[in-house]
Order: sequence, then structure tokens, then C-alpha cells
Amino acid sequence: MSSVRPWRDIARRKSRQIMVGSVPVGGDAPITVQTMTNTLTSDPVATINQIRRCEDAGADIIRVSCPDVESTAALGKIVRAARIPIVADIHFHYKRALEAADAGAACLRINPGNIGSSDRVAEVVRAAKANGCAIRIGVNAGSLEKDLLEKYGEPCPEALVESALDHIKL
Repeated sequence: MSSVRPWRDIARRKSRQIMVGSVPVGGDAPITVQTMTNTLTSDPVATINQIRRCEDAGADIIRVSCPDVESTAALGKIVRAARIPIVADIHFHYKRALEAADAGAACLRINPGNIGSSDRVAEVVRAAKANGCAIRIGVNAGSLEKDLLEKYGEPCPEALVESALDHIKL
């Protein structure tokens, strides 16, 4: 019998399974569908309404942007209302990651190149560990470290991979 979600039945490379809230990701777990809200997270009513529509459409995990203290202040209410795990997308300030972990985010999406020093990244890792949060490392051309831009001369796949691997070590 064919799956209701046939994309979940594809052959995949072996990976380690982690938990994002109650949802297993990687390993032999079913492929999950993640989406992101486009509401202001600081508006919990609008964000929760959009999350409900995503849940009803079959999303397994949802990401919300946490660029400011107003957004992380609203996050606790959003997390409590959601039926699926919430990933807090942290942009530039490591304190937003600390606040999001304390507010109950199931996962933090961080770009360490934008977070700052290795001490700040370590503080985020400690907060995530203390709150049972997974961490997703994201890198992009706009946030490459100056030393990597100098080494490679421009943003390129090799620089992105090196940045990600350096931050995984942290």
C-alpha cells in the first residue's frame, strides 16, 4: 500500500536521529515537513492562527522568526498553543536564542557567524542543552566570517561548508 505522503518513502542516506520536540528527525524516522510563518512573531494571535493552518495542512515542525525581544516575549504563548514543535529562527543577537530556549522552543536555528564570539555560541549551546532544545546550524553567503571571505575571496560553497564545520566543533 502506498503512503499518504509518498515523499516519506524515498531512500535516504544514513544519518543520526535527533528529536525536535516530540518529532524524530533523521535516522530511520519518517521525513518531516517543516515550514515557516511569515507573521510577526511579536503578534502571537496572528502567528498562532497561521500555525493552526500549517498544522491542519500537515506540517510536522514550524519555524518562527525571533529577531527582537518582543518576538521572544511572545514565544512562550505560541509554544504553548502549538500542537507541533516550534523552531526559533535566531538572526543576530545571541540573547534572543537564550530567551527562546527559556520560552520552550523545541529547536534553535542559529547562524553562528551572526551570533558573535565562540563564548556567545557556547552560552547558546548551554541554554539549549539546559532546556532540551535541538540546534540547527544555518550558514549563508551574507553571514560568512571575514576570515573565510578573505581566504576564499568571495562567498562560495567551500566557504559555507568550512563555516558550518567550524561552528559544529563549537
